[in-house]
Amino acid sequence: MPKAADLTPLGVAALALLAEGPMHPYEMYQVLMARHEDRLVKVRPGTLYHAVGRLAESGLVETAGTEREGNRPERTTYRITSAGHEALDTRLQDMLATPINEYPTFPHAIAEAHHLPAEVVAGLLEGRLAALSADLDFLRQAEAAVTAKGLERKYWIDVTYQQAMLRTEISWIRELLAELRSGQLPWDNPQPTPSELSTKPKESLGKRS
Repeated sequence: MPKAADLTPLGVAALALLAEGPMHPYEMYQVLMARHEDRLVKVRPGTLYHAVGRLAESGLVETAGTEREGNRPERTTYRITSAGHEALDTRLQDMLATPINEYPTFPHAIAEAHHLPAEVVAGLLEGRLAALSADLDFLRQAEAAVTAKGLERKYWIDVTYQQAMLRTEISWIRELLAELRSGQLPWDNPQPTPSELSTKPKESLGKRS
C-alpha cells in the first residue's frame, strides 16, 4: 500500500470527492469544476482519470459498478475503500500541520526584479494588482453565493483563506509601488549587458586613450 505522503494534490481531491459518495471520473471532474476546485489543484479530465486509476491500483478506491447512457461508452463508478479513508485522513493531517515551501514564482520574481528598470517593475506590478483584484472580487462573489445557499462555513473556509492571502499580497504590492514612486526605495537602472554594449556606437562607449 502506498504511503499517504505519496498522494498527489489531485489524488487527495479525488479521494475527498469519493468520501462523499461513489462517482465516475467524469462526474468527479464536473463537480471539481463546478466548485472551482481548479483554483486549488490542477484539474484535467485525462489526469483525473489517470489519478483515479492509480488510486484503484493502490487499493485506495474500488469499482462500485458501471453505467451506460445511450450510445456512450460505459462509465465505471468508484468508491473509496477503508484504506483510502485512512490515507486521506493521514495526508490531510500532514498537509495541515507541516509547512512546506512550494516554491511559488512571485517571491522568486521579486528577488530578481532589480534586474529590470523601476518603471517596468511598477507597470508589471500594476497589471498584477488588477489581476489579483479581479480574483478577489470573484472570491467575494463565491462567498456570497454559498452564504445565500446556507452552506455550512466549514465546507468553504478555503475561500476565506484565499481572500486573506490575496488581500495581504495586494496590500504589500501597493506599499512597494508607493515606495518606488516616491523614491523611498532607491532603484538604480540595471547596468547594460555585454551584448547590449557591443551593439552601441563606439562613441557612446567613451573615447579610447
